[in-house]
Amino acid sequence: MHRQRRASICLVLLAIGLVAIMFWSLTVGAASPPVLPVVASWLGMGDPAGVRPAGIIILEQIRLPRIIMGAIVGASLAVSGAILQGLFRNPLADPTIVGVSAGAILGAVTVIVLGATVFPAFTKLAGAFAIPVAAFSGALAVAFLLYRLATRSGQTSVATLLLAGIATNAFGIALTGILIFLADDAQLRELTFWSLGSLAGATWEKVFSGGLIMLVSMAAVPFVASALNALSLGEAAAGHMGIDVQKMKNISILCAAGATGAAVAVSGGIGFIGIIVPHLLRISLGPDNRFLLPAAALLGGILLVLADSISRTIVAPTELPIGIVTALAGAPVFISILLRRRNMIEL
Repeated sequence: MHRQRRASICLVLLAIGLVAIMFWSLTVGAASPPVLPVVASWLGMGDPAGVRPAGIIILEQIRLPRIIMGAIVGASLAVSGAILQGLFRNPLADPTIVGVSAGAILGAVTVIVLGATVFPAFTKLAGAFAIPVAAFSGALAVAFLLYRLATRSGQTSVATLLLAGIATNAFGIALTGILIFLADDAQLRELTFWSLGSLAGATWEKVFSGGLIMLVSMAAVPFVASALNALSLGEAAAGHMGIDVQKMKNISILCAAGATGAAVAVSGGIGFIGIIVPHLLRISLGPDNRFLLPAAALLGGILLVLADSISRTIVAPTELPIGIVTALAGAPVFISILLRRRNMIEL
């Protein structure tokens, strides 16, 4: 009961922290429009008549969709990492490390480069959802492939998982490189942000298209939390507890792939959020996925909004790719986890 109470308090504090960091992020940037009058008008408590139109455009059309997108992407990457770690029963699993992000990037780049010539019917039919759907498909294919390669007789080999992830990453990067080589100048400009990740291209259309897929993917999370707890005891034990293990695996992989694919589609490759957040929360909250998964969503949103705020202000008026910020913070944490868990990946 004490741990549940502490977890509930932590969730409330994280929710407050996410709202606070999002509001703070509205106030920082190369331009400094008055935020309070505009926010008051959004809440129906004032009139931004004294604010210049340029300031309103900056807040409503540039910063706000970017901040909302950052919160959703951060939540998606963190939850995907937590799900994969629970599914593979190892804290080293992460969408970027095991190659799921590479599959998502390959799917998205394929549509960007070949959509108009090779897949015109799909591009026309899917519309604004074409890139998120393609990224989801790529992430899903890699996730299922990795699971099949790493699991034998109901046991998942962490070494096989990591090595297969490295190979999948390399293969996905190679195929993506071929597509980039075939791209024209306009497509190259569109693909630039994929290399290091960025939220600079966030628009309300992307918030609604990519955000919808991410939110739908995460909506199934409460239904797998208890099952992931049971899976931590082993697949046989989970089966004896009445858990449909295979169904739970399929739902978990779909959730992780959908959230990761849509996140990559709108923000490019942003690493380490999926491994940092669950690790930090397990230290403070424990391994109970009923609290870990929603807490991961909140903390992931906080960290990515914070990282994005740093990326667009630290070298203002230019912008540092957000992937650099997350990598600088995430790489040392990953190395520390690797050193602490080195006995789990001995070949």
